[in-house]
Amino acid sequence: MEVLKIATAGSVDDGKSTLIGRILYDTKSLTTDKLEAIEKTSKQKGYDYLDFSLATDGLVAEREQGITIDVAHIYFSTENRSYIIADTPGHIEYTRNMVTGASTSQASIILIDARKGVIEQTNRHFFINNLLRVKDIVVAVNKMDLVDYSEAAFESIKRDFQELIGKSEYKEQTISFIPVSALKGDNVVHASDKMPWYDGNTVLEHMESLDKAQIYNDGTPRFPVQSVVRPKTQEFHDFRGYSGKVYGGDLSVGDEIVVLPSQTNSKIKEIYAFNEKYDTAVRRSSVTLTLEDDINISRGDMIVKKGHLPTINKELEAVVCWMDSIQLRSRNKYILQHGVNKVLAIVTNINDKIKPDFSGTDDAPESIGMNDIASVSFKLNRPIYSDRFEDHRTNGSFILIDQNTNNTVAAGFIQ
Repeated sequence: MEVLKIATAGSVDDGKSTLIGRILYDTKSLTTDKLEAIEKTSKQKGYDYLDFSLATDGLVAEREQGITIDVAHIYFSTENRSYIIADTPGHIEYTRNMVTGASTSQASIILIDARKGVIEQTNRHFFINNLLRVKDIVVAVNKMDLVDYSEAAFESIKRDFQELIGKSEYKEQTISFIPVSALKGDNVVHASDKMPWYDGNTVLEHMESLDKAQIYNDGTPRFPVQSVVRPKTQEFHDFRGYSGKVYGGDLSVGDEIVVLPSQTNSKIKEIYAFNEKYDTAVRRSSVTLTLEDDINISRGDMIVKKGHLPTINKELEAVVCWMDSIQLRSRNKYILQHGVNKVLAIVTNINDKIKPDFSGTDDAPESIGMNDIASVSFKLNRPIYSDRFEDHRTNGSFILIDQNTNNTVAAGFIQ
């Protein structure tokens, strides 16, 4: 069954966790013990309703403060597909967490409190979705029950958000507006009878209708080699396979390929998954390939289709989201991990710091700190085989690792 990953975003108390909890409840995805715990805690707090945010806020500090701090990944399935929902924080100081949750998502839900409308954090959340090239965005106008299910309130927020869309340079999204009450369940899983003026899909109906061919932004096939398989048994004495995961489009038996960095040509001979043979390896499947020619291939090499080579160079420019308390400065050195490849990287220039509210940039800053987003230039000690992030989300992204602490300090998106 296909899996769709969705990120949520919204300011504090906009109801992200409640929305997700409502989806789990209405799709009967909550276990009996979890539901009993929600009922017990809600009663202890004196609520006359079920506090569905308890289904996702797992940290003690989250439950005590009623906020989301860490990224929680929630899994559930319907008859049509499986879902992973990344419940990301709304606070400015947790921008890095939101970037982490949204960087691998195919769709996003931005919540807006119907009483507050579009606020500064809405700008930030929409900006990050643009930066990460998320193609399908649902703007869920929540807490409609607190504005008497007013069509005028909904339309006013919709107009304000459309002004925000006009500021974006990325125009390939599909943006839908849905009025909801996560607490009451209106238009989340089931259609509401309290808003007869709205005749569109519910949130779940919208997710169910998404066409993965339109929302995935994976570009052409990329196959980073994770390991070389040599069983050396009597039955498979001459077997040489290359294991990894297919990113981008499909790979099929007979496809002409190029191996990087040697740029040797060959053809795909066989495709294995476990002990089964297939004619095609579909996108995001983990497989073992064999080639028609014996080629010296090692972990970290990449197999691509002939005529569809990535960029091969030792210099790159990327947008970086900084996640560490130690600031990034020019001439700093890091380990850059791109897929299974690790190379040494030096910061040659911090080009500008990007204001994540569409208000412009600060040119040539001396450093960037935690949660800052900036354009940075790097020089590498050896080439990587990359694409621009907007062309290939997987092969266009990387992480930076501090050489001393081994901490992941940044996520990068190649320009």
